[in-house]
Amino acid sequence: MVGRKFSGGEGKEALVCPTFGENLRYFFRYQIGFMYMRYFMWNFAGRQNDIQGNGNPIHGNWISGIKFIDEARLGNLDKIPKDLKTNPGNNKYYFLPLLIGLAGMYWQYKRNNSGFWLVMVFFIMTGLAIIFYLNQYPDQPRERDYAYVGSFYAFAIWIGIGFMFVYEKLQKLLGNKGSLAVTFVILILAVPVLMGAQNWDDHNRSHRYTARDIGANYLKSCAPNSILFTYGDNDSFPVWYNQDVEGVRTDVRVANLSYIQAGWYIEMMRQKAYSSDPLPFTLGPGKYIEGQREQLPVDNRVDKPINLKEIVQFAGFDDNKYKVDLSGRGDYMNYLPANKYIIDVDSAKVLSNGTVKNYYKNRLVSPMIWEYSDGDAYKGDLAIMDLLSTNKWERPVYFSTTVPSTQYKGLEKYFIQEGLAYRVVPVKTDKPEQGEFGMIDPLVMYDNMMNKFKWGNAGAPSVYLDENNKRMFSNFRRIFGTLGEALLVSGDTLKAVEVAHRGLEIVPSNKMSYDFFTIGIAEVLIKAGKTEEGEKLLNDIIKYSKEYLDYAISLKPGERFGLDYPTGINMQGLLDIYNMAVRLKLDAIIKTIEPEINNYYGKLYSAK
Repeated sequence: MVGRKFSGGEGKEALVCPTFGENLRYFFRYQIGFMYMRYFMWNFAGRQNDIQGNGNPIHGNWISGIKFIDEARLGNLDKIPKDLKTNPGNNKYYFLPLLIGLAGMYWQYKRNNSGFWLVMVFFIMTGLAIIFYLNQYPDQPRERDYAYVGSFYAFAIWIGIGFMFVYEKLQKLLGNKGSLAVTFVILILAVPVLMGAQNWDDHNRSHRYTARDIGANYLKSCAPNSILFTYGDNDSFPVWYNQDVEGVRTDVRVANLSYIQAGWYIEMMRQKAYSSDPLPFTLGPGKYIEGQREQLPVDNRVDKPINLKEIVQFAGFDDNKYKVDLSGRGDYMNYLPANKYIIDVDSAKVLSNGTVKNYYKNRLVSPMIWEYSDGDAYKGDLAIMDLLSTNKWERPVYFSTTVPSTQYKGLEKYFIQEGLAYRVVPVKTDKPEQGEFGMIDPLVMYDNMMNKFKWGNAGAPSVYLDENNKRMFSNFRRIFGTLGEALLVSGDTLKAVEVAHRGLEIVPSNKMSYDFFTIGIAEVLIKAGKTEEGEKLLNDIIKYSKEYLDYAISLKPGERFGLDYPTGINMQGLLDIYNMAVRLKLDAIIKTIEPEINNYYGKLYSAK
């Protein structure tokens, strides 16, 4: 983007504003071309796969099934990885619904002009007008095709009217009855039967209970009478469904961190829900109302830890002498005068009520020092501080593993993972591996994951797993690997092998290939003495990674847009396997993988 640059002053970043021409290009290329026409063609020409697209040639594009047309846009489709070729979302309509719809448009325009414009207004107002209204920014968090479904309905009307176009063309050759019969047979095969056959495997949700069971697994990760912090839709709605409909673990109080920034939601947390008690807050409702304490700067005026109760009380004062005037114009705000907080710990209490297990007794810290990691706190953060200072370790507090690390605010130093949730515990935890948080309690986590959790028929051959499901189960494979590693460290090799096998069983490789996230399970098997099994798994991962990397190097550098993640994670997979092989002296793996790494690195990165 060239745009127009405006200086932000000395030491400040310059502001670049796009020109009118650049805005128009963005509108036509992205908002209309990528975010509407791609979706339109999904429905009436065909779809490449069910993976969210970002502009690269292998994810979420429209295709027709006519090879030379598709390859003119997307390149050689024979070179794409196998798991993308067999993706259930690969649906080919060969332009037939599109062509019949266009024929219907033409017929209606000629024979019923007023009706044509009525449908056209419906089509435009639920398509192009929605594009204007939404003004979508780039890199949406999910595909937005549902926003334009009204326009697809409008075009479906023209597909129906297309019957008359074909009927009239054949009428001259076959007569009324013959034309009627032939048109009916041709069109029912060309549209509903074809689309039904192509779409059935990726639209059939029968016997899939993954959302229900995984939601229950979050709850089953928690001790009785717990407080569980969740974050987004995928780890909140299934949890609420389980409590409200299935009656699962109604003793657990679920608090969504996305909502707790609002005063009305904090007030909801003061009420009893199901069999869980209200959250214990000391600040009254007036302290959390809208417009109050939305943002609290962390101003380290006290260079020592302060009791968290005093911090919360200080933030609750309304007098200006307890506030800070950041602008110098009388805009007073509540603030936090320190970033290190003392949380009192009654050692006898936390040991007797199970907060700290006896095998972690020598790790117990009293008091617990929470070093807040952000420069600002928000209303929800204050509510969590209020809760932690008031709870007195009466109720277990958990964060679901899907909560972004940006929401931990320094508490991750005291995380112990017990399943699909981290428990906040006053113990000194081991330094975690890169990308991990806290440490694992192998005894509790083994019981939860092996004896209590269910997986919603994910491994059944007929059950469809979409991109979201596969992403979740990739993460679960990783979690099984880390649990297996923790069991090995504790000396329980037998259970470590059981965990590794369960991690592979819940979704077999014919449904979801073994990839980067399965490396930990392979390492557990090798360390546990199952060397042949572990090396076979590593070779499967290598083969999978090579398919993506071979595809990447088949493209010119300028054609690799949007492939950074699949290329990077598979390259990292090879590097991790190589480092493991060196560490564990797996000579056959080293011999196989070393030249491959040199080849890919040289072609993908050295030339940059």
